[in-house]
Amino acid sequence: MTNFLQKRPWTGRIGALVGIMVMALSLRTAVSVVPPLLGELTGELGFTAGTTGLLAMMPPLLFAIFGLLTPVLIRRFGLEKALIAAVVLAVAGQLGRVATQEVWPFLGLTAVIMAGYGIGNVVLPPLVKKYFPDRVGLVTAGYVTLLAVGTAISPQLAVPIAGAANWRVSIGMWASVSFLVLLPWVTQFVRDRRIPRATHDGATSLAQPAHLGAASAGGAGSVPRLRPWRSPVAWGLAIFLAGNSAQTYVYFTWLPPYLSGQGIDAATAGSALAYFAILGLPVSLLVPLWVPRMKNPIVAISLFAVCWATGHLGLYLSPLDGTWLWVTFAGLGQGTFATALLMVNLRSRTTHGSSVLSGFSQGLGYAGAGLVPLVFGTIHDATGTWTASFAMLGLCLAVMMTGAVMINAKRYIEDSAQ
Repeated sequence: MTNFLQKRPWTGRIGALVGIMVMALSLRTAVSVVPPLLGELTGELGFTAGTTGLLAMMPPLLFAIFGLLTPVLIRRFGLEKALIAAVVLAVAGQLGRVATQEVWPFLGLTAVIMAGYGIGNVVLPPLVKKYFPDRVGLVTAGYVTLLAVGTAISPQLAVPIAGAANWRVSIGMWASVSFLVLLPWVTQFVRDRRIPRATHDGATSLAQPAHLGAASAGGAGSVPRLRPWRSPVAWGLAIFLAGNSAQTYVYFTWLPPYLSGQGIDAATAGSALAYFAILGLPVSLLVPLWVPRMKNPIVAISLFAVCWATGHLGLYLSPLDGTWLWVTFAGLGQGTFATALLMVNLRSRTTHGSSVLSGFSQGLGYAGAGLVPLVFGTIHDATGTWTASFAMLGLCLAVMMTGAVMINAKRYIEDSAQ
């Protein structure tokens, strides 16, 4: 088996590889395409400050809900069927959204999209664990990078495409990317190859076709019952992801208005946000290739935390002098997100363990992070300054590092089995 993996490392699982990558590319496009078009949406659909705030809260809220629900779906139906459900929801929501004429149907269909994306967030790490147990770092580097590409590219194309056609085309075109996820998975099923997969004891096996591999994620009596709420690793990763995501959501929500309020023109402030998003690309590629080789991942996490802290302090103390330098530091701090996704597989021995850890950590992590952007702005409105708001970012950083300490030791979610 080892010789087979060395000589033909990708045989029988090209469809899975392409499917994972296209899924990652599609997971944020329908989220990040909307903010640049809010001006047009407000005029045509009747968005208000309240409904705009609700729209901003939907991604973390629904990611949290479906992050917690998805392990149940995986256990009952298998990874591949859960992925197909995610794609169907995302495509249906995006196609329906372009036909809406009022704000509330738009919000309802956005919720459907976020439900699909919430499932997709959770299934990707265990899919990597199942199909590529021998290439976890490499495949994770690819999919996390494409996740960052999708986040950055859709807002960049949103306004030009809306200008050339209309906002409905600009928003709806990304449904095609979501639909393309199905094609390589159909190919994978048709080929029905015997592939290496993670078994329950952490070994690899060539004994089962890919489409039957769902049993590794579920099946009565075949897997131990994991109790993530009793696992320090699961709680640590949830806390780590909450602190990280809170900072990221604050930047995506507040960086342009904050810079504009300091006297920077709106176009430059928008470019600063795009630059922040793009900086997620190099660190997303680096982290999965670097961190797995480290005995203590907290060393890398601490480096990224210093980047976050430097960006926060620079933007607070000197937003007009060195703006791009501070945004650069904060952008490089996003390596903590790539680390969180990687740790799902580094702190699990099996596909089932990866599924449970992914759902628990992302569910609680996004729930913890979801309200922070709202509180960030509310504190500013209440105090009239940004001091307390930026202090809250420091608190989020401390929360993140607390989680980092908890996941640093080499222990696994399976240790919670009873």
